[in-house]
Amino acid sequence: MARERAAGPETKPIRLFIAVDVPDAVKTRLAGDVARFRDQVPQARWTRSDGWHVTLKFLGMTWPRLVGMVSAAVTAAATKAKVFPSAVTELGVFPSPGRARVIWAGLSDPTERFAALAGRLDELLAEEFDAEQRPFTPHLTLARLNPPRDIREFAPDLVGASVASEPFEVDRLVLYQSRLSPKGATYQPLLQAPLSG
Repeated sequence: MARERAAGPETKPIRLFIAVDVPDAVKTRLAGDVARFRDQVPQARWTRSDGWHVTLKFLGMTWPRLVGMVSAAVTAAATKAKVFPSAVTELGVFPSPGRARVIWAGLSDPTERFAALAGRLDELLAEEFDAEQRPFTPHLTLARLNPPRDIREFAPDLVGASVASEPFEVDRLVLYQSRLSPKGATYQPLLQAPLSG
Protein backbone atom coordinates (compact mmCIF):
# COMPACT_ATOMS: atom_id res chain seq x y z
CA MET A 1 0.00 0.00 0.00
CA ALA A 2 1.09 3.58 -0.52
CA ARG A 3 3.00 4.94 2.44
CA GLU A 4 0.64 6.23 5.12
CA ARG A 5 0.34 9.93 5.80
CA ALA A 6 -1.35 11.69 8.68
CA ALA A 7 -4.84 12.31 7.39
CA GLY A 8 -8.44 12.35 8.46
CA PRO A 9 -10.88 9.51 7.79
CA GLU A 10 -11.43 8.56 4.18
CA THR A 11 -13.07 5.83 2.20
CA LYS A 12 -11.58 2.36 1.99
CA PRO A 13 -8.46 1.79 -0.13
CA ILE A 14 -8.79 0.27 -3.58
CA ARG A 15 -6.51 -2.22 -5.34
CA LEU A 16 -4.73 -0.68 -8.35
CA PHE A 17 -2.20 -1.65 -10.99
CA ILE A 18 -0.88 -0.18 -14.25
CA ALA A 19 -0.75 -2.41 -17.30
CA VAL A 20 -0.57 -2.83 -21.06
CA ASP A 21 -3.35 -4.79 -22.77
CA VAL A 22 -2.86 -7.31 -25.55
CA PRO A 23 -5.39 -7.77 -28.38
CA ASP A 24 -8.22 -10.28 -27.97
CA ALA A 25 -7.02 -12.23 -31.02
CA VAL A 26 -3.63 -12.73 -29.35
CA LYS A 27 -5.31 -13.95 -26.15
CA THR A 28 -7.52 -16.37 -28.09
CA ARG A 29 -4.57 -17.92 -29.89
CA LEU A 30 -2.53 -18.13 -26.68
CA ALA A 31 -5.41 -19.85 -24.87
CA GLY A 32 -5.43 -22.49 -27.61
CA ASP A 33 -1.66 -22.91 -27.45
CA VAL A 34 -1.58 -23.48 -23.68
CA ALA A 35 -4.66 -25.73 -23.53
CA ARG A 36 -2.52 -28.89 -23.75
CA PHE A 37 -0.69 -27.97 -20.54
CA ARG A 38 -3.77 -27.27 -18.41
CA ASP A 39 -4.33 -30.90 -17.40
CA GLN A 40 -0.63 -31.67 -17.01
CA VAL A 41 0.09 -29.48 -13.98
CA PRO A 42 -1.83 -30.63 -10.86
CA GLN A 43 -3.28 -27.96 -8.55
CA ALA A 44 -2.36 -25.10 -10.88
CA ARG A 45 -4.82 -22.20 -10.66
CA TRP A 46 -5.19 -21.04 -14.26
CA THR A 47 -6.12 -17.43 -14.88
CA ARG A 48 -8.90 -16.33 -17.22
CA SER A 49 -7.82 -15.00 -20.60
CA ASP A 50 -9.93 -11.85 -20.17
CA GLY A 51 -7.57 -10.89 -17.34
CA TRP A 52 -4.32 -11.35 -19.27
CA HIS A 53 -2.30 -8.12 -19.39
CA VAL A 54 1.30 -7.00 -18.94
CA THR A 55 1.48 -5.50 -15.46
CA LEU A 56 4.01 -2.65 -15.45
CA LYS A 57 3.47 -1.64 -11.82
CA PHE A 58 1.35 -3.20 -9.11
CA LEU A 59 0.28 -0.51 -6.67
CA GLY A 60 -1.78 -2.66 -4.35
CA MET A 61 -4.21 -1.16 -1.85
CA THR A 62 -4.25 2.58 -2.52
CA TRP A 63 -6.11 5.41 -0.80
CA PRO A 64 -8.67 7.01 -3.14
CA ARG A 65 -7.13 10.45 -2.54
CA LEU A 66 -4.04 9.24 -4.46
CA VAL A 67 -5.90 8.20 -7.63
CA GLY A 68 -5.50 11.65 -9.18
CA MET A 69 -1.75 11.62 -8.58
CA VAL A 70 -1.45 8.09 -9.97
CA SER A 71 -3.51 9.04 -13.04
CA ALA A 72 -1.24 12.03 -13.67
CA ALA A 73 1.84 9.80 -13.44
CA VAL A 74 0.37 7.28 -15.89
CA THR A 75 -0.46 10.06 -18.33
CA ALA A 76 3.01 11.59 -17.98
CA ALA A 77 4.72 8.25 -18.63
CA ALA A 78 2.55 7.62 -21.69
CA THR A 79 3.10 11.10 -23.10
CA LYS A 80 6.88 10.54 -23.23
CA ALA A 81 6.68 7.06 -24.80
CA LYS A 82 6.29 6.07 -28.44
CA VAL A 83 4.10 3.27 -29.76
CA PHE A 84 6.16 0.09 -30.21
CA PRO A 85 5.67 -3.47 -31.49
CA SER A 86 5.63 -6.61 -29.39
CA ALA A 87 4.43 -10.22 -29.64
CA VAL A 88 3.89 -13.19 -27.37
CA THR A 89 6.91 -15.49 -27.57
CA GLU A 90 7.27 -18.54 -25.29
CA LEU A 91 6.26 -20.05 -21.97
CA GLY A 92 8.29 -19.79 -18.79
CA VAL A 93 8.01 -19.96 -15.01
CA PHE A 94 8.95 -17.89 -11.97
CA PRO A 95 11.22 -18.21 -10.09
CA SER A 96 12.72 -21.45 -11.53
CA PRO A 97 11.58 -24.74 -13.10
CA GLY A 98 12.41 -26.59 -9.88
CA ARG A 99 10.24 -24.30 -7.72
CA ALA A 100 7.67 -22.92 -10.12
CA ARG A 101 5.15 -20.53 -8.55
CA VAL A 102 3.94 -18.80 -11.72
CA ILE A 103 3.52 -20.04 -15.30
CA TRP A 104 3.76 -17.18 -17.79
CA ALA A 105 3.89 -16.28 -21.46
CA GLY A 106 6.71 -13.90 -22.35
CA LEU A 107 6.57 -10.94 -24.69
CA SER A 108 9.21 -9.69 -27.09
CA ASP A 109 10.91 -6.49 -25.95
CA PRO A 110 14.21 -6.24 -27.85
CA THR A 111 14.73 -2.57 -27.06
CA GLU A 112 13.46 -2.89 -23.46
CA ARG A 113 10.56 -0.50 -23.96
CA PHE A 114 8.39 -2.32 -21.41
CA ALA A 115 11.20 -2.08 -18.88
CA ALA A 116 11.66 1.62 -19.61
CA LEU A 117 7.95 2.27 -19.02
CA ALA A 118 8.04 0.32 -15.76
CA GLY A 119 11.11 2.25 -14.63
CA ARG A 120 9.54 5.59 -15.52
CA LEU A 121 6.43 4.73 -13.53
CA ASP A 122 8.62 3.79 -10.55
CA GLU A 123 10.28 7.22 -10.76
CA LEU A 124 7.03 9.16 -11.10
CA LEU A 125 5.37 7.32 -8.22
CA ALA A 126 8.37 7.09 -5.88
CA GLU A 127 6.96 9.57 -3.38
CA GLU A 128 4.08 7.25 -2.49
CA PHE A 129 4.98 3.75 -3.77
CA ASP A 130 8.07 1.60 -3.37
CA ALA A 131 10.05 0.87 -6.55
CA GLU A 132 10.26 -2.69 -7.82
CA GLN A 133 13.63 -4.23 -6.96
CA ARG A 134 13.55 -7.18 -9.38
CA PRO A 135 14.50 -6.86 -13.07
CA PHE A 136 11.41 -6.34 -15.22
CA THR A 137 10.27 -9.27 -17.37
CA PRO A 138 7.25 -8.52 -19.59
CA HIS A 139 4.82 -11.41 -19.27
CA LEU A 140 1.21 -12.56 -19.02
CA THR A 141 0.46 -14.60 -15.89
CA LEU A 142 -1.22 -17.83 -17.00
CA ALA A 143 -1.29 -19.88 -13.78
CA ARG A 144 -0.19 -19.87 -10.15
CA LEU A 145 1.06 -22.84 -8.15
CA ASN A 146 0.82 -22.99 -4.35
CA PRO A 147 2.83 -24.72 -3.06
CA PRO A 148 5.58 -24.36 -5.68
CA ARG A 149 6.15 -27.41 -7.86
CA ASP A 150 8.93 -28.83 -10.02
CA ILE A 151 7.30 -28.14 -13.37
CA ARG A 152 9.61 -30.66 -15.08
CA GLU A 153 7.87 -33.55 -13.30
CA PHE A 154 4.53 -32.77 -14.93
CA ALA A 155 5.19 -30.77 -18.09
CA PRO A 156 8.84 -31.21 -19.09
CA ASP A 157 8.30 -29.41 -22.40
CA LEU A 158 6.49 -26.37 -20.96
CA VAL A 159 9.45 -24.06 -20.28
CA GLY A 160 10.56 -22.60 -23.59
CA ALA A 161 7.54 -23.91 -25.53
CA SER A 162 6.75 -21.57 -28.42
CA VAL A 163 3.43 -19.72 -28.25
CA ALA A 164 4.45 -17.12 -30.83
CA SER A 165 1.76 -14.64 -31.83
CA GLU A 166 1.41 -12.15 -34.63
CA PRO A 167 3.06 -8.81 -33.79
CA PHE A 168 0.84 -6.14 -32.26
CA GLU A 169 1.30 -2.51 -31.28
CA VAL A 170 1.63 -1.37 -27.68
CA ASP A 171 -0.15 1.97 -27.87
CA ARG A 172 -1.51 2.80 -24.38
CA LEU A 173 -1.15 2.40 -20.64
CA VAL A 174 -4.17 1.42 -18.57
CA LEU A 175 -4.77 2.13 -14.89
CA TYR A 176 -6.90 -0.72 -13.53
CA GLN A 177 -8.85 -1.24 -10.36
CA SER A 178 -8.87 -4.89 -9.32
CA ARG A 179 -11.77 -6.34 -7.35
CA LEU A 180 -11.28 -9.73 -5.71
CA SER A 181 -14.11 -12.21 -5.17
CA PRO A 182 -14.52 -15.97 -4.67
CA LYS A 183 -15.12 -16.23 -8.43
CA GLY A 184 -11.80 -14.53 -9.21
CA ALA A 185 -10.60 -11.01 -9.87
CA THR A 186 -12.37 -8.54 -12.12
CA TYR A 187 -10.60 -5.54 -13.63
CA GLN A 188 -12.10 -2.11 -14.26
CA PRO A 189 -10.13 0.41 -16.34
CA LEU A 190 -10.04 3.79 -14.60
CA LEU A 191 -7.81 5.52 -17.17
CA GLN A 192 -6.44 4.79 -20.64
CA ALA A 193 -3.44 6.90 -21.58
CA PRO A 194 -2.31 6.68 -25.24
CA LEU A 195 1.43 6.56 -25.94
CA SER A 196 2.20 9.72 -27.83
CA GLY A 197 5.92 10.46 -27.57
